[in-house]
Amino acid sequence: MVHFTAEEKATITGLWGKVHVDEAGGEALGRLLVVYPWTQRFFDTFGNLSSASAIMGNPKVKAHGKKVLTSFGEAVKNLDDLKSSFAHLSELHCDRLHVDPENFRLLGNVLLVVLANHFGKEFTPQVQAAWQKMVSGVATALAHKYH
Repeated sequence: MVHFTAEEKATITGLWGKVHVDEAGGEALGRLLVVYPWTQRFFDTFGNLSSASAIMGNPKVKAHGKKVLTSFGEAVKNLDDLKSSFAHLSELHCDRLHVDPENFRLLGNVLLVVLANHFGKEFTPQVQAAWQKMVSGVATALAHKYH
C-alpha cells in the first residue's frame, strides 16, 4: 500500500485542480498508442490508428483518454485507498479485457510526460516525485486483481 504525506497529497491535488481532463487524457492515451504501438491491440474498435496524426486526432482515443483521466481523478480523491478505488477496473482489465498490467505503468509514465509538457516549470522535481508515486500506486492498484 502506498502512503502519501500531507505535502504529497497537497502537491497532487493542487496540480490536479489545473488539469484539463479532456485535453490531457486524449493526449496521454494517444501518446501511449504512438510510443508503444503494441498497446493498440486493445483498441481495435477505435478505427484509424495507422499513424501518429491519425491516433492523436482520433475522437475515440480522445474520448477514452478523458475517461481514463477521469479515473485518475478518482485516485486523487482517494489517495489513502487506491486499491479499493480501482478494484472494479482491475477486475475488468484482468478478467474481461486481458490488458497486460505493464501497460498501466507505461500509461502513468506517459501521463507524467504530458503533465510536464503542460505545466512546464511548475512541474518541479518535487511535483514529479509526488505524481510518480501516485501513478505508480494507481498502476499497482489496477494490477491487484491479476493472478
